[in-house]
Amino acid sequence: MAEEPVKFLLGERDIPTHWVNLLPDLPGEPLPPLNPQTLEPAGPPDLTPIFPLGLIEQEVSPEPLVPIPEEVRDAYRLWRPTPLFRARRLERELDTPAHIYYKYEGVSPAGSHKPNTAVPQAYENVRAGIRRLTTETGAGQWGSALAFACTLFGLECEVFMVGSSYDQTPYRRSMMQTWGATVHRSPSTLTESGRAQQEHPTGSLGIAISEAVEVAASREDTNYALGSVLNHVLLHQTVIGQEASAQMESAGEQPDVVIGCVGGGSNFAGLAFPFLRQVLRGEAQMRFLAAEPSACPTLTRGVYRYDFGDTAGLTPLMAMFTLGHDFVPPPVHAGGLRYHGDAPMLCGLVRAGAVEARAYHQNETFAAAVRFARSEGIIPAPEPAHAIRAVIEEAEAAREAGEQRVILFGLCGHGHFDLSAYDAYLAGELEDPEFSQGDMDAALGRLPEAPAIA
Repeated sequence: MAEEPVKFLLGERDIPTHWVNLLPDLPGEPLPPLNPQTLEPAGPPDLTPIFPLGLIEQEVSPEPLVPIPEEVRDAYRLWRPTPLFRARRLERELDTPAHIYYKYEGVSPAGSHKPNTAVPQAYENVRAGIRRLTTETGAGQWGSALAFACTLFGLECEVFMVGSSYDQTPYRRSMMQTWGATVHRSPSTLTESGRAQQEHPTGSLGIAISEAVEVAASREDTNYALGSVLNHVLLHQTVIGQEASAQMESAGEQPDVVIGCVGGGSNFAGLAFPFLRQVLRGEAQMRFLAAEPSACPTLTRGVYRYDFGDTAGLTPLMAMFTLGHDFVPPPVHAGGLRYHGDAPMLCGLVRAGAVEARAYHQNETFAAAVRFARSEGIIPAPEPAHAIRAVIEEAEAAREAGEQRVILFGLCGHGHFDLSAYDAYLAGELEDPEFSQGDMDAALGRLPEAPAIA
């Protein structure tokens, strides 16, 4: 019997030379971010106080391909290309005719997909003469990635970590500090934004963003780095999907459905956008599925409006699905998915029907993660556990329909720093926090004045 391949690998020479910019392929005219004072489209002057020009140019670039600087590609060589796996053991466990593949980003130094954008962001800030970066982090994946990137390029790093995650994942904090970062529990008493939110001690990504932006805007030597949502962040992550496309080709298959978890949207976009380009150009047919937590169901229950990207209202207004910028989601272990909004590009695709969204409860995602770990060996982070739950649904549907469905999903990070959550699940003590419709309705009542979206 011939050996059945499990890993599909690329060499360093196969690291992409360009990022895929989906902006020119989007259906309809993209809705621009707005200056909250003038309600006019935000331009470079609105962004230069906290972002370097190189990233602003990437944010608005009309080019379908954006060159990756050689210094960034050289840093990528530390962990890229990442492996694509055929989940043959999981297929047998599920007794499904589906073929399941996963792109594993947990091999990066920080253990997730986040360094794919942290490295180019640090690089562009060094080029601009910046000495220090501030940021927010949920579960600690983004904060640790930026701390790693800052140490590569000699930058100082200051991180505001969401309070619930600060308490749940202390070793992510240790990881950031090992790379030289300063880490604060958010909401902190160090900023006006944090002091105004002391009645919400569990914090949220929106609050932590406000604190980081406030600090960056107050110092000329300091800029802000965002781990998701904005176009340039999604752009950087497309190395994932480009590699996966080449690896799927070497496996002799094309996905029927591409699945990823969604908090701000960069992980999903990184895997899906290179494939979505083929679909939008009429070159292929496939489905795209975004998985999110039921406790923070932005895509499945939010409203499509202009809203702030942060709690304090320091960012431009963005057209997106939102639960309300000051909505504080209940604490779940998938801290990277506790965000009130989502990337405008992804939201536009969901609204256009190009991407489907589903929401899952915490316990069912951990059940899926444990099933995956006991089949494939890798313990997933709580965030991609949502994608795995969706994968199992798709694989079971393929079995019921008798279809040989090809499923590709993003395993965007490992769960080695999330074992307290697994402890709670295995002990039967993990809760399913309830989403509050009343809290969302109240937050939506406080949305900023902005043009209506047709």
